Amino acid sequence: MSTYVMTDIHGHYDAMKCMLDKIGFCEEDRLICAGDYIDRGPKSYEMLRWMENPGKNVILVRGNHDEEFRLCVKAMGMVFLKCGLETADVDDTISVYQMVRQISSYFDMYGTMGKLIKERGTAFDQLSGWAQCIGKMPYFYEMMINGRRCIVVHAGYVEGLGCLEGREMDDSYDSLEDFYLKARDDAYIYGGVEHGMIIAGHTPTTAIDELPFNHGNVYRAYDEKLDCVFYDLDCGYVFNSIGPEAKLACLRLEDERVFYL
Repeated sequence: MSTYVMTDIHGHYDAMKCMLDKIGFCEEDRLICAGDYIDRGPKSYEMLRWMENPGKNVILVRGNHDEEFRLCVKAMGMVFLKCGLETADVDDTISVYQMVRQISSYFDMYGTMGKLIKERGTAFDQLSGWAQCIGKMPYFYEMMINGRRCIVVHAGYVEGLGCLEGREMDDSYDSLEDFYLKARDDAYIYGGVEHGMIIAGHTPTTAIDELPFNHGNVYRAYDEKLDCVFYDLDCGYVFNSIGPEAKLACLRLEDERVFYL
């Protein structure tokens, strides 16, 4: 049995399936996905359908894009409740979507929900089902691998917000969940666990102005003080049309072998 980690698939359903074929993923193996299943890429619908039943040996961790989708659905739900509209009706779903879109420019920033509704005929009931699926996802997943405490999280992991007090950080965090979903350089400077391993994504290693920049290859760092290994597996695949270095990466935890597509 092998344990694999992927992240930041961003609607590239076909590429994900190709990677699973490449690593020879089977029922005896375990796959942990570290979030951001949707937005930007061409097949968010297929990813959402896959998320409904990915398999007993697949663990889905929540990403910031997934959480934003959930919150957008929640906002639509409030309008449905107030207006007394039919949640199973596509026309009512379009009306509510347009109302909320006019209220907030941040609502459905990547247009994923709009495409699902208008191109797929997706009613609010289905959107709500996917939102509930996301709401059940953990913010991180922890296991022991080769005697190390291994944590898979979307952006970064810290034991508590108290660890960040008095620090000069790139961002501010109102909760631990904020850090799990949104931390970038702070995840590597202030995060980590003693004698452990943190596997994350979120920050593309194609981003030249970010700490984990590594020309589209997996970023690996080691903190001697904590005896902690850090991995960033987001190799920017979603930007592969404009960045030739961008890749989809998969890490096998038992031997830390990296696979690329």
